[in-house]
Amino acid sequence: MAEPVVRIPDAKVALSTASVYPESTATAFEIAARLGYDGVEIMVWTDPVSQDIEALRRLSDYHRVPVLAVHAPCLLITQRVWSTDPWVKLQRARAAAEKLGASTVVVHPPFRWQRQYARDFVRGIWRMAGETDVRFAVENMYPWRYRDREMLAYAPDWDPTTEDYRHYTIDLSHTATARNDALAMVDRMGDRLGHVHLADGTGSGKDEHLVPGRGNQPCGEVLERLATTGFAGHVVVEVNTRRAMSSAEREADLAEALAFTRLHLASAVKAHRS
Repeated sequence: MAEPVVRIPDAKVALSTASVYPESTATAFEIAARLGYDGVEIMVWTDPVSQDIEALRRLSDYHRVPVLAVHAPCLLITQRVWSTDPWVKLQRARAAAEKLGASTVVVHPPFRWQRQYARDFVRGIWRMAGETDVRFAVENMYPWRYRDREMLAYAPDWDPTTEDYRHYTIDLSHTATARNDALAMVDRMGDRLGHVHLADGTGSGKDEHLVPGRGNQPCGEVLERLATTGFAGHVVVEVNTRRAMSSAEREADLAEALAFTRLHLASAVKAHRS
């Protein structure tokens, strides 16, 4: 007789330290511990603590919150963080991940004006991936839009599935901004999908990073699909809480995001009993 059971995948749910901005990296560890996240993803940016491996190790040990992933400094505001050479940035991100016990380095495709880096990017990522057990998971981005104009800011492409990478990160705020079909992108990534940035969006020209459930992306459906396919990577809550009126409101948003994620990862499936 078939009865529904709940299957919860091995995927861990992490909090991106970017989700507490403008509060600090240290605050992200505190909130992750208090709310019951499985770990954190370090967004390496202008906060000195995010760049300091020993400081991160002390925070992780003190709060008993592991570092599950390191997001390399790929943003415009981090062009001078950990060198101006993008390959040095990735080498340092890999070293940080290895020392902190993180399994994944998240990396964006190059900007188009980084011509030599873009030209060598696909081969270089494969080369670096072959030198470590840390996964380099290339993230989907989006075209930049101004009024009715669209600018392709990333090379080889903002959609990493047009190239051959060992691992991918899917970001559901970015699928919204790009006006992509998120479920179709999950299918294209297949078993190379190793990492998820969970956030929502409405399809505006802005990269919104809303709390999941507050936009029009199939956040729940993506999580349910991951659950039924045995996804064992990490799901990282990467939302924008800058408009929170207080620390309590920010924490409530992050608690809501965690509850949403865990609910939809608990996928009802059919099990047969003899």
